Parts: sequence; structure tokens; C-alpha cells
Amino acid sequence: MGLSQRQLGPLLSLLLMGALVWPPPCMSLELIPYTPQITAWDLEGKVTATTFSLEQPRCVLDGHAAVANTIWLVVAFSNASRDFRNPQTLAEIPAFPRLLTDGHYMTLPLSLDQLPCEDPVGGGRGIPLLRVGNDPGCLADLREPPFCNTPLPSPGPYRVKFLLMDASGSPQAETRWSDPITLHQGKAPGSIDTWPGRRSGDMIVIASILSSLAGLLLLAFLAASTVRFSSLWWPEEVPEQLRIGSFKGKRYMTHHIPPTEAATLPVGYEPGLDPLPSLSP
Repeated sequence: MGLSQRQLGPLLSLLLMGALVWPPPCMSLELIPYTPQITAWDLEGKVTATTFSLEQPRCVLDGHAAVANTIWLVVAFSNASRDFRNPQTLAEIPAFPRLLTDGHYMTLPLSLDQLPCEDPVGGGRGIPLLRVGNDPGCLADLREPPFCNTPLPSPGPYRVKFLLMDASGSPQAETRWSDPITLHQGKAPGSIDTWPGRRSGDMIVIASILSSLAGLLLLAFLAASTVRFSSLWWPEEVPEQLRIGSFKGKRYMTHHIPPTEAATLPVGYEPGLDPLPSLSP
């Protein structure tokens, strides 16, 4: 059964409108051949229990972004990245709480001038990296925008990509998803082994030497203290010469004189001397 010209008119109009909007926006997005990755700089803490550090996409989006465009970082659980759909307006941009419910969120909005192409070596800009999860207080600060960079809640693993959006929130280009990024997992306090029997031999030897040195030092201290304070408790012997004020006296030894001789000896007689001459005839 053929269609009349009146019936074909609206049908042709619908087909023409469909051709103008095909392919849909999510399918026509330009894919930039770049894969986000952990920074290659030799840094401590590139990946921690709540953060990880990405290299900045310098000179990656220059040919695709305009001055008014914004570069967003999309963070998703590895198993939820395939279900992420790019937002079409600013109101659809998912904030951090969506990570706990939908498995993804967007953060770290950057402009093109924040990602210059020049090498930062020798300059004052520091190391070019993006640290995800580096703002622990942003959720509690009411003045912060809702797309804050709060610490990540679990080890993951996570995948990330960069999404370029214009001023109205329409996506313009995107990068590939990164490889899975797993955060470090700390040990529970109860799982830490503190039994000394499991220590290494070197640690036991070092502990023994330190204990011996401490004992020797204690003995030396006690010996020095004993010598130092012994003179306070045991005074020296009294010298032969006794000093009383400014007077000096000598100790004299007395001679034993028998009583009979003492009665007959004249006054002034000393033993060992010649007898006095007699005055009697």
C-alpha cells in the first residue's frame, strides 16, 4: 500500500532532523590519544592510603581546548568506569558523594593556562603533578565548591580520565581511561607483630651491646661517686703538728723519773746532764 504525498512530508522531515543530530553527542566526542598515569618523578608518597599523584596533561589538550573551556578529572572505581556517562550540562557534573553511590565523581577543574607546555625544570612552579585526594577539609568547609578534592575512601582500584567541557558544560573531548590504580593499604594495629623472639639476629646483637654499655657506664658512675664522697664520711688522720688559730705547738715526750730520784734531785736538774757542783764543804 503506497503512501500519499501528504503522509510522506512529515516522515521526511523527521528523517532529516534525525540526520542533523546524528551521531548523538556522547558518540561524537573527540577521543584524545592520551592515557593518564602516575607521575614518573621519583617522589615519596606518590601513592598513599588515600591519595595518588598523576602527571599533568601538559601539551595534550592545547589543540582541542579554547580559553573558556575547563578540563575536568573523572575519578571512578575500576569496575564502574564503563558505566560512566559524560554530563551534558554543568548541573549534571557529579560531586564526590556520588562516588559512594554511583562509583564515580569529577574534581580538579583546570583551565588551559594552568597546564603550560614549558618544562618546569629550573623554574619556580615546582613538580608538575595532580594529587588526587589531597584536600581533607574541603567537605567540612561550606565555602568550598561541591567538586572538592577530598581523600579517597578505600584502596580502590580506580581509573581516571580527563574530560574537556565548554562554558555551558557540554563535553568537547576526552582522554582514554587510565590503568587501574590501587592505593596502599595500611596494617591494622592488631596485626603488628611485637614479639621479641621474631626479631632479626642483627637487632638482638645491637640490643645486647647497648645493654652492656649501659651497665658499664652505670658501674663507672657508681665508682666515681664512691671515691668522690668517701672523704666526706672518713676524714684524714690528725697531723703531728696541731694548728689552733695562729698558734703552733709541738708534741713533747715526757721522761719517766723514778720517785726516789725525783726526791733527791736538785731543782733544775735534768737527766743526762752533769750534776751541779755541791756548795757544801
